[in-house]
Amino acid sequence: MEEAISGGVRLVQYRETDGERRKMYETALLLRQVTAHYGVTLIINDFIDLALAVKADGVHLGQDDLPLWVARKLLGKEAIVGISTHSLDEAMAAESEGADYIGFGPIFHTRTKVSSYKPVGVEAIAEVKKQVAIPLYAIGGITLSTLPSIIKAGADGVAVISAVASNVPGVIRSNVVQWMTLLNDVAGRGVSLR
Repeated sequence: MEEAISGGVRLVQYRETDGERRKMYETALLLRQVTAHYGVTLIINDFIDLALAVKADGVHLGQDDLPLWVARKLLGKEAIVGISTHSLDEAMAAESEGADYIGFGPIFHTRTKVSSYKPVGVEAIAEVKKQVAIPLYAIGGITLSTLPSIIKAGADGVAVISAVASNVPGVIRSNVVQWMTLLNDVAGRGVSLR
C-alpha cells in the first residue's frame, strides 16, 4: 500500500469478504495507521463496525448491506459513505439516500470479484452521469487501454485491483504512476484512483 500511495493513490478501500474478523480488524488497523500517516483516505468495504473500530474515513456498502442511513447514524455526518450500483435506478436511489459517491459497474467482465451482475459497458456511465451529480467511480475489468473511454464517458475515477497489483517490489508504484498520469492526461483535471 505504501508503494501505491507513493505512486499517487489518495483513497484506499479495504475489501476482505470472508476473512477471520479479528485478522480483518488487525489488517484494517494497520491500514488506518499507514493511511493516516500519509494523509490518505481509508474506506472499509461492507463492515460499518470495522470502520468505526479503526476510525476509517468511511464505508463502502453493497446493495445487500445495511442501509445507508444506518451507516450515517453510526459513523456520523462527516463520514464518507459510498454505494455499489449496477444500474441507473440504483445510482439514482443511492444519490437520493445521501451517498457521497457511487461505484458503478461492472463496466467489463472481471475475474477479481465473482458477481451475478452482467457488464454494463462504457455507454452506461454517460447515461448515469446525466442523471446523477455525485462522483461515479467505474469498476470492473478496467485496463489502461479502456481508461480513456471511461473518463471521457464521465467517470470521476476508477477502482482497480489487478491492474496495479504485483508481488514484485517497485512495480505497484510504477503501475500507479502510469495510471495516474493517464487519468490526468485524459481528464485534463485531477481525478482519482481508488
